[in-house]
Amino acid sequence: MNDVWASYDSKNFVLKEITLSIERGINYAIVGQSGSGKSTLLKLINGIMTPSKGVIKTDYQTPNMADRKFKLMMSKIGYIPQNLGLIKNVSVLENILIGALPRISKTKSLFKMFPEKEIQEAEKILKLVGLEDKSERKAYMLSGGEKRRVAIARALMQKPEILLADEIVSELDRVTAKEILDLISEAQHRISLTAVIVHHDMRLALEYADRVAVIKEGLKILEIGVEGDEIVDFQTGNISQQEIMELYQNEPKK
Repeated sequence: MNDVWASYDSKNFVLKEITLSIERGINYAIVGQSGSGKSTLLKLINGIMTPSKGVIKTDYQTPNMADRKFKLMMSKIGYIPQNLGLIKNVSVLENILIGALPRISKTKSLFKMFPEKEIQEAEKILKLVGLEDKSERKAYMLSGGEKRRVAIARALMQKPEILLADEIVSELDRVTAKEILDLISEAQHRISLTAVIVHHDMRLALEYADRVAVIKEGLKILEIGVEGDEIVDFQTGNISQQEIMELYQNEPKK
């Protein structure tokens, strides 16, 4: 992204002056408070939304769902929205198989005629996310953590190169949140996945991400990473690192 601005009404900018570069294969976290523009950033990368001005390239293509060239690479991008996008009244296995739709014919997809190899792949991924015993359970019957596992499994079923996850561990207890992020980390190492994850918890972001961008009121005010025990500053902003940590700390300081 180079000097990207975004607005929903052509008047008020949700994002301003955003410049960032995400290297292939890394875990990149975007941290900020509600309304800071984090979700909009993911929509821009995914082509759901186009910028008011500035340049965006996702794997050398300009993200725009109306563009034929970009639509051809859409299956390479696994996107998990805040609401997870699961179909609540169908089974876990069927929700996961939705990720295979770009690879099968429209007729077969219409009648849910999935090839045996795709079903086997879905069952393999089910086992990977620890839900092999719940393949026939309806999505609405699952816990919050289980629903997130299904959303990750569906995204992995796409065989993506990029995973975009919007607040994937919000409203989860810390143990379950770490289990979900461990799943994404394992997938990254196994298939060289690039993960871009929106967080509200700075501690979790620093624990799992190679780099963390902090968004405040539409601006990227800081970009940091961890090397050993040290926080490395890649972009100096107007807020100190200590202030950032205190701002996004979920637990009071001891």
